[in-house]
Amino acid sequence: MENRGMTVLALTQWRDLEAAHEARVDAATEAHRRRRALGEKHPTEDFLFTYYPTTPTRLRRWHPGLGVGLDRAAGLPRASWRFYGADDQIVSVDAAALATSRAEGIRFVRDLLSAVDGREPQLRCFALHEWAMVYRLPAEQVRHTQLPLRLGPAGTDAVVESHSLRCTHIDAFRFFTPEAVPRNALQPRRDTQVALDQPGCLHAGMDLYKWATKLTPAVPSELVMDCFDLARDLRRLDMQASPYDVTVLGDEPILIETPVGKADYLAALHPLMTRAAALRRRLLTVCDALLQVASGVPIVRG
Repeated sequence: MENRGMTVLALTQWRDLEAAHEARVDAATEAHRRRRALGEKHPTEDFLFTYYPTTPTRLRRWHPGLGVGLDRAAGLPRASWRFYGADDQIVSVDAAALATSRAEGIRFVRDLLSAVDGREPQLRCFALHEWAMVYRLPAEQVRHTQLPLRLGPAGTDAVVESHSLRCTHIDAFRFFTPEAVPRNALQPRRDTQVALDQPGCLHAGMDLYKWATKLTPAVPSELVMDCFDLARDLRRLDMQASPYDVTVLGDEPILIETPVGKADYLAALHPLMTRAAALRRRLLTVCDALLQVASGVPIVRG
C-alpha cells in the first residue's frame, strides 16, 4: 500500500518480516551467545562482536528502513524508538531527524564508500596485516594465544621480512607491532582513510557491517545482516590467511607465504569483493537519500 510516497506494510506483513529477521539473527549469533555464557572464545567468529560494538540483542531489533511505514504500530514500543515517528497508526523512520542529527557522520560514510567504490582494488597485500601484528612480538603478547603460529615466531618474522607490507587500512595498521610499522609502504591515519581505503582490503569489506549499523535505522535490517554475513566470511578468510594454525577451528590455512597460497587467497577474495561492491552501493543509496533529506539538494555520486 502507498501512503504519500511511502510503502506501508500491513501489520501481518511486517510482523512476519520482523519474526524472520529475529530468527536469522538468532541463528547467526547462537554459537557466540553459547560461548559467551560458557566463557569460551573463538578468534574468528567472536570478532564481529568484539571488534564491532553491535550486540546480538541490538542486532536482533528489526528496522524496515527508509520509506517504509508500519501500519497499526503507533501503540507499540517501536513508536518511541529513537529516530522513529508516528502519523496516525503508521510508524516509520524519521529521516529528517536522523539526517539532521547524524549529518556529519553520514557525509563521512558516503565519502568513504564512494571513494572506495571508484577505486581499483589493490590485491598484493595478501592479508599480511595479521602477520605484522605479531612481528617480533614476545609469545606472551600474541593476541590469539589459543592458536599456535604455523611457522613459529622465527618463521613468521621471516615471512614479514621477505614481503612488502602494503596495508592501506588504519584499523588494521594501528595494531602493527612497532617493528612492523616502518616496513609498511604507507602510514595510514584516520584523516587519510577516505584517501586510502580500497576494495581489495579485507577490513574495508568487513567495515560495511560497521557502516550499516551506524546508518541504522535508515538501513533495512536485511541489508545489515547481508553486511554481517559478508563480514563473517571475510573474517574467516582473514584468519585462514593469517600466521595462526586455524585447523583446530575446522578451517584450512591458506599458505600465503607460497605462490600457490597466494593464488588460493586471491581466488577466495574475488567473490567476496563482488559481494562487497553490491552492498557498498546499496549503502550509498541510503546515504544519498538521507543527505537529500538533510539538504534538499539531490546528491550525485562521485
